[in-house]
Amino acid sequence: MVDKLVIVESPAKANTINKYLGGKSKVVASMGHVRDLPKSKMGINIKKNFEPEYINIRGKANLINSLKKEAKEAKKVYLATDPDREGEAIAWHLAYILGISEDEVCRVTFNEITKSAVKNGIDNPRKIDLNLIDAQQARRVLDRIVGYKISPVLWKKVKRGLSAGRVQSVAVRLIVEREEEIESFVPEEYWNINLKVSDKKTKTKFDCKFVGKDGKKIELHSKEEVDNILKDLEKAEYIVTDVKKGERKRVPAPPFTTSTLQQDASRKLNFAIKKTMSVAQSLYEGVKLPEYGHTGLITYMRTDSTRISNEARAAAKEHIEKNYGTNYYENRFYKTNSEAQDAHEAIRPSHIELTPEMIKSSLSSDQYKLYRLIYNRFIASQMSAAIYDTVAVSIDGNEYNFKANGQTLKFKGYMTLYVENEEKEEFEKIPELDVGEKVKKEKIDAKQSFTEPPPRYTEASLVKTLEEKGIGRPSTYAPTITTILTRRYIEKVQKQLIPTDLGKVVNKLLIENFGDVINVEFTANMEEKFDEIAEGKEKWKKVIKEFYTPFEQVVEKVEKELEHVKLEYEESDVPCEKCGRMMVIKYGRYGKFLACPGYPECRNAKPIVETIDVPCPVCGGTVQVRKTKTRRNYYICENNKGENEGCEYISWNKPKIGEKFVPASEDSELKKEKKKATRKRVAKKKVARKTNRKTKK
Repeated sequence: MVDKLVIVESPAKANTINKYLGGKSKVVASMGHVRDLPKSKMGINIKKNFEPEYINIRGKANLINSLKKEAKEAKKVYLATDPDREGEAIAWHLAYILGISEDEVCRVTFNEITKSAVKNGIDNPRKIDLNLIDAQQARRVLDRIVGYKISPVLWKKVKRGLSAGRVQSVAVRLIVEREEEIESFVPEEYWNINLKVSDKKTKTKFDCKFVGKDGKKIELHSKEEVDNILKDLEKAEYIVTDVKKGERKRVPAPPFTTSTLQQDASRKLNFAIKKTMSVAQSLYEGVKLPEYGHTGLITYMRTDSTRISNEARAAAKEHIEKNYGTNYYENRFYKTNSEAQDAHEAIRPSHIELTPEMIKSSLSSDQYKLYRLIYNRFIASQMSAAIYDTVAVSIDGNEYNFKANGQTLKFKGYMTLYVENEEKEEFEKIPELDVGEKVKKEKIDAKQSFTEPPPRYTEASLVKTLEEKGIGRPSTYAPTITTILTRRYIEKVQKQLIPTDLGKVVNKLLIENFGDVINVEFTANMEEKFDEIAEGKEKWKKVIKEFYTPFEQVVEKVEKELEHVKLEYEESDVPCEKCGRMMVIKYGRYGKFLACPGYPECRNAKPIVETIDVPCPVCGGTVQVRKTKTRRNYYICENNKGENEGCEYISWNKPKIGEKFVPASEDSELKKEKKKATRKRVAKKKVARKTNRKTKK
């Protein structure tokens, strides 16, 4: 019999925690949720005051029986799932399955998986927080009701397979509205006049920008205005009228929250939001290090707080002063957003002594990149500001005003290690100038420009907007974006999120008929309600009831009155070989394909073949772009018939003109991919065999 049975979600987390406890303790994994709402129906009993109808998740019977057996043989069971509402819910469901009372002091949490944090958590257990459970249930029930009530309307009125969601539909709305802004944008003409001058002492040249006349700012919108000014300046003398010298400090950004980590990983590492969270989870749960064993490397990665512990602050101080010098350290405190739950610390390294370079060989390439990003951001957040010497010069010519700005870096400070956003504006070195001094005109010219529409959302900028507007929480951003991409409501083109025709149609229908639900204000307001439930200030069933009664009436009205919406598909230039109609572009499970618009009379359909303008390096044929099951692009010659027939060209890399072809047998990257696929197949077979043996027993 074991003294302590500790249940966590994943085997990796179990391995890491197990080494800290030892003795007569045992750590096992629940493999995530063990109970949930059924997939085949709504699973909410409306008549019984919105009571959720939870069931054991299919396929987890053996695991649940194993957990029950382990719990019976243990003197004490601790539920150490993740320290958020979702983790609290998993613990609550585990307690139900294992017959643990809600009054039992069994819940253990820790923000980081270190020896001190784990032991402190075990030494200070608490009861399961029923307020957090209620908040999680409120979100789950509300989202289930919205999804299961509105989605069937879409099936009936648009087409099967569509879905709607309280948060996902608002995200689609933001993307569609941004696209509408771009489409309706009317560019406005504007001009800039640039003056290049040099000082007479050093002959140093530098640029000045036109700002106005007689101290008044002037915006230029026509060539006529510009030509008049250039004419007035033909014989002008240019005199320095003001020189201002100063100092500018640039302070570091705070440690990462979930959303800022997702944004920076997208910008700097080109990681998708889903990938960032997956890699961060692996760093939190623990990685096997040669001298340390399984070690958790970062604090919990779902947080909206920038707070850090005193221990982490002290460790950062020691590291900075030792490696950079005392003048590089500054004890910094960051203000957390007033809307933040502040339940956990910011995302930071759990062990400051484990630098990215020290453990690089034990990490995958993606783990190393993300760990280095988190590590450097945290250390930089406790460093001194960067200091610039600045100079601003005003120059007049015939009453027209020009300005030049320059700066030089005097002290690098935190920028030695990390820069959140690179300087967008380039600053020239401006020579020493005196007021009243004449400068020589080297060149003057004008440039016509046009205002640009707002940029399309990227995953990073969408997350930032969702957070700013109070839509969703750190744990919801990744699944929300994944869902709307999977449903083909939006597509990602070179990092930009663009609504599809389907997304536009569904968005229009939802706004016209469910505008009170599919909007920013309602979604943000519900997040506040969930927070109030978590704090014990609101009852979750009351919140759901207040929403449901008017919502149900709207659904019934829409079902009766809304006519069928016919989707308009983009027409291609490919005729249907069976009936002669021009085929249209549709979206399927694996992406775009061509289909005959005469369906169901004509059922002809075929894939869209994407090609590139570079000929095959082997035979000169057309190179096609195809996708693997994991949606990764690869390139293949149209004459490659497979099974070693025809042209042998196939590669992960886009071919270049004149590039030598490396056959698959010699391509190290292809070899790696094949080995990886083989390992996955072998692992799946092992799991299947193990499951079959258990079932027979």
